[in-house]
Formats: sequence, structure tokens, C-alpha cells
Amino acid sequence: MTTLVKITEDGRKLEVKGFALYLDGVLEAVDLTEVKMHPAKRKIWSIMPDATHVAGRVALNAEETAIVRKALADAQAMMLADPIAIAERFRIAAMWKAREQGIE
Repeated sequence: MTTLVKITEDGRKLEVKGFALYLDGVLEAVDLTEVKMHPAKRKIWSIMPDATHVAGRVALNAEETAIVRKALADAQAMMLADPIAIAERFRIAAMWKAREQGIE
């Protein structure tokens, strides 16, 4: 499921697909960062004063952030309802745990 978040000034689409954000079809971010916690917050706010979060290189206002959060929550709800997806998450978690312990 793909959710359009915004179209940037240069015409590229920022979309949520699954658990990630894609800019023009290329992975941009897997999470949001609050602008107030970003090292370049002053520059971000000088360009976009109403920015609350950034997704990779893209600044988002409160409305766009809400769209992203809802789309990510919907993706998580769909995943939690799918027994195959749950089994895959457990398989990946077990693999990472084994790597952590030096078992490969």
C-alpha cells in the first residue's frame, strides 16, 4: 500500500510504502526526526518555518507528519494481522540474536 505524503517543490513524490518513505521511488528514510533534535534545525526552519519533522532530506509540517504516522501505523496493523509476516519477523529476530551471540 502506497500513501502520498507530499509533492516537493521540484515535483518529486514523497510516499510511504510499507515501513519506509520513498522520494521518487528511491528509499529516503525509515523514520522521522524532530526538527528541534536535528543538527541543522536553524537552516531547516529558515527554509521551512512550519517544519516539525524531517524524513531524510525532506522537511515535513505537522499535517504531513500526521499522514506519515498514520500510514506507518496502518502498515504495522496490516503486518500484525498477517501470520506469515509475523513468522518472518520472528525468523529475522532469531537470526539477529544468533549473530549477536556469535552463532552464524
